[in-house]
Amino acid sequence: MQPLRRKTPLFTTSEMGAMKGRKNNNLSIFVVVFSIFLFGLFMYNEDVKSIAEFPFSSPKAHETQEGGEPNKHVDSVQEDNVVVVQRESEKKDVEDSVTVKISKSTSRAQLEKSGAEDEDSDERVDLKTVVEKEKKIEMPRAEEEEEVEEEEEDEKVELPPEDCDLFTGEWVLDNVTHPLYKEDKCEFLTSQVTCMKNGRPDSLYQNWKWKPRDCSLPKFKPKLLFQKIRGKRLMFVGDSLNRNQWESMVCMVNSAVPSYNKTWYKTGSLAIFKIEEPEHVTTVEFYWAPFLVESNSDDPNMHSILNRIIMPESIEKHGMNWKDVDYLIFNTYIWWMNTFSMKVLRGSFDEGSTEYDEVPRPIAYGRVLKTWSKWVDDNIDSNRTKVFFSSTSPLHIKSEDWNNPDGIKCAKETTPILNMSTPLDVGTDRRLFAIVNNVIQSMKVSVYFINITSLSELRKDAHTSVYTIRQGKMLTPEQQADPTTYADCIHWCLPGLPDTWNEFLYTQIISQS
Repeated sequence: MQPLRRKTPLFTTSEMGAMKGRKNNNLSIFVVVFSIFLFGLFMYNEDVKSIAEFPFSSPKAHETQEGGEPNKHVDSVQEDNVVVVQRESEKKDVEDSVTVKISKSTSRAQLEKSGAEDEDSDERVDLKTVVEKEKKIEMPRAEEEEEVEEEEEDEKVELPPEDCDLFTGEWVLDNVTHPLYKEDKCEFLTSQVTCMKNGRPDSLYQNWKWKPRDCSLPKFKPKLLFQKIRGKRLMFVGDSLNRNQWESMVCMVNSAVPSYNKTWYKTGSLAIFKIEEPEHVTTVEFYWAPFLVESNSDDPNMHSILNRIIMPESIEKHGMNWKDVDYLIFNTYIWWMNTFSMKVLRGSFDEGSTEYDEVPRPIAYGRVLKTWSKWVDDNIDSNRTKVFFSSTSPLHIKSEDWNNPDGIKCAKETTPILNMSTPLDVGTDRRLFAIVNNVIQSMKVSVYFINITSLSELRKDAHTSVYTIRQGKMLTPEQQADPTTYADCIHWCLPGLPDTWNEFLYTQIISQS
C-alpha cells in the first residue's frame, strides 16, 4: 500500500484572493445563461425529448455478402430492403439496433444455413432474428396494396357445406389467385424449398388450384386467417413433410402482417415464427418428432440414421412440449418407408439399451398411433385445442407409374397427372393411411383428418427435384444434371402443393367461431 502524500496546492493564498473577484463576475454571467437555457428547455421540452431518443451513435452495422458467412455475433433478417441488425449482447434492447440497407440479393442467404440429407433434411441453424419494418420507410405502392386488401377483407367468405368432401376433385390451372404468396416476398423460406431461386426454369407448378368436386374451397384471405389465430399458438408436429407445410403456413400468415415485429428462431427441436403486437403474441411453430414417439432420430440436427430404432410406447418426452397449444397438426409417414419392418427397442435409450425386435411396419405403426391417441385423449382439452392429423405425403420415384417410361423420377415434370387410363399407384402404403383413419375414429378428442394423399399423388410436378440442397449445400450443375441420383421427389417446392394442404387447415380454422 502506497503511503499517503501531501498534495501541493494548485494556487497560493494570494493567487486565490486575486481570482475571487473574477469568479463572482463569472458566476453572475453563468446564472443568467443557465436561466435562459432552462427557459428554452421548458418551452421546447417535447422536441428535446424526441431528439434525445434518436440514436445519434450506435454499434457498427455488419453487412454480409451473398454466399459469405454472417458475422457470428450478428443476426440479421431482411424485410424488403430493411434489416435490423443486433449484437448478441444487445438482443433484448431494440433501441440499440442498427437499421441498414442491403440489396435484394442477400435476402435468404443470411437467414439460414440449412442442411438436407436424403429425405430427412433439416436446417442446421441456431438463429434468432428480429424483423422491424418502420412505417416511415414503407413505399406508397405497398400502402395502396394494403388498402385494397382491406377492402377485400370486407367481402364475405363463403364456407363449404359441412358434409362436402373437400378431398375429392381435380386440379385446375389458376394464375389469378395462385400462388397465394410470392417466393421472393417470404424471407422466411429456406433454400430447400425455393425452387425458382435455385434455378428451376418453369413456374407453372405454383398456379394449380384444387377444386373439390361438389363444392369450393373458401377464398384465401390472409388477414382473416391471422384474425382467427391472433394471440394463439399453432404448432406442426412430425417429420420434414410437416416442416414443409409449416414453412408454407409461415408465408401465408406473414403475408397478412407486413408491419409487425416478427421473429424466427430455433430452440432444440422447436422452430418458432413469432408475431409480436402490444397486446398479442402469435406463434406458428414446428416440432421435430419424425415418429411422434421417442426414437434415436430425435436430434433435430443430427438424425440421418439408417438403423432407425423407436420406442412405440414412449411419447411423454415429446408430448410435454405440445401442451397449451391452440392448434396441433400431426403427421408421421416418410420415416417409416426405408424398411419393411421397424426396430423396436427393448428397454429405453436412457438406460443405454441396445437390443431391439424387428416388427412389421403396420404393427409398429399401429402401436405408435395407439400411444399418440392415448396421449391426446389424456392431455388435450378440446374446448381449448383443435387437433388435426395429415395423411401420407406421397413420393414420385418411378415415372412408369404415371405412364412416362422415358422420364427420370420426378425430374422435368411440369404438369400434374390430369388423365390416367389406369388407376394411379405411386407406391403409397395405404395400410398406414387406414390405421390413422381407424384410430382417429375411436378417440374421445375430436381430430380432423386432413386427407392430402390422393390429391398429392397427382402432383408429380411439384417436387423440389434437383432445385434444392443436399447435406446443407446447393446442388452443383453436375449434380443437377444427374436427377437419377440427386432428384428429391419427396419434398415440395414453395409456393406450391403444401399451400393447398394449408387451405384445408384454413377452412377448418375460419369455420370455427
